[in-house]
Amino acid sequence: MQKIEARERFEGEFELPGDKSVTHRAVMLNAGAEGESVVTNALMGEDCVSTCRCMRALGAKVDIDGTTLRVQGVPRFRSGVELDCGNSGTTIRLLTGFVAGKGIEAKLYGDESLSSRPMRRVADPLALLNANVKTTDGHAPVYVFPNRLQGAEVNLKIASAQVKSAVILAGLSADGETLVTEPVKSRDHTERMLAAMGADIAVDGNTVRVKKSTLKSVDVRVPSDISSAAYFMALGALKGKTLCKNVGVNPTRTGILTAFDRLGVKYSLLNKQVSGGEETADILVEKTCMHAITLTEEDVPSLVDEIPLIALMCAFAEGESRITGAKELRVKESDRIKTTAELIRNIGGDCEELPDGFIIRGKKKLAGGDVESYLDHRIAMTAAVGLIASEKGGNISRPECCAISFPDFFDKLGVKKS
Repeated sequence: MQKIEARERFEGEFELPGDKSVTHRAVMLNAGAEGESVVTNALMGEDCVSTCRCMRALGAKVDIDGTTLRVQGVPRFRSGVELDCGNSGTTIRLLTGFVAGKGIEAKLYGDESLSSRPMRRVADPLALLNANVKTTDGHAPVYVFPNRLQGAEVNLKIASAQVKSAVILAGLSADGETLVTEPVKSRDHTERMLAAMGADIAVDGNTVRVKKSTLKSVDVRVPSDISSAAYFMALGALKGKTLCKNVGVNPTRTGILTAFDRLGVKYSLLNKQVSGGEETADILVEKTCMHAITLTEEDVPSLVDEIPLIALMCAFAEGESRITGAKELRVKESDRIKTTAELIRNIGGDCEELPDGFIIRGKKKLAGGDVESYLDHRIAMTAAVGLIASEKGGNISRPECCAISFPDFFDKLGVKKS
């Protein structure tokens, strides 16, 4: 259990971990490119360590020195390998497309949580490119067998950067042209990085076109992860004033700022820059009296990781908020619709669970209480914010799951480990 004390005020300036999505791709894509690259400010949480481990198993050289990585690609990858993806959905989904494109025979598997997450959503689109991918009753372990790929038109049923990226990575090695279209545009880190590496890739609205390409390695300075910064931004809005430095503000990831706009949160973007095709800024957030909001399916792709946190903020706002179109949360590290609603209720809030979201009746003040993390890092970190902002604080069970994406989360919060 991790004890969290309530605080009258929370403020400070924070340097936060590198972006998890960008780190995954910087390692994986550079491992498949010609030359050597240096990746700085990498996030070395458990998920990204899983990607490094898998690329090493395939024969790439990945040297780790703190948050700096040196990645050396290889002309030919090992085949007949087993790839342990741990708890990382990004690793297993992107790698399935990657190994299918490289003609590698591989078994991809992970822990119990990862093995419960759907993989047919990746296997089926890849089959349209003639990839030979077999799931285990729609889940991991996943088995990939070499096959000559042919470009195809792929229309995804859901907006998912992971699924889209898997198809793009396979399309890099397919004969002809591959077109992948989403119903709503999802985060585009893969497209941006591939363009910087010389891929034959183009984006037109919600459609990405890719042709067979040889990649050149590229150095990457990973921006701070807005999904990690979000917890400190929320505390600024709830309890004081926070400044988060060098945060990635890629337009496909800034849905939380859209939610802040609707909540009425007072924030500013300072020191705007562009690095490696990714926009960054320092984000200043100040205490605000928030009001109820509505989020729908079209809002979800750009803030899917932050929805539990936004739901919590709505519990501190005035009025009735409604979040819908988020059924994808049912198949994350936990059923995040169920676990978020339970979290809010356990600390004194009023949250009604919907099939694809929530109705949250804001109370402005919450008492606090004990929260079960369900070994889901997003739930644990959201709980910490809620308890700091509550009247009495409380406890979080199994807080070690935060290491998946934010190893020193509690240190940054100034919370003593219990």
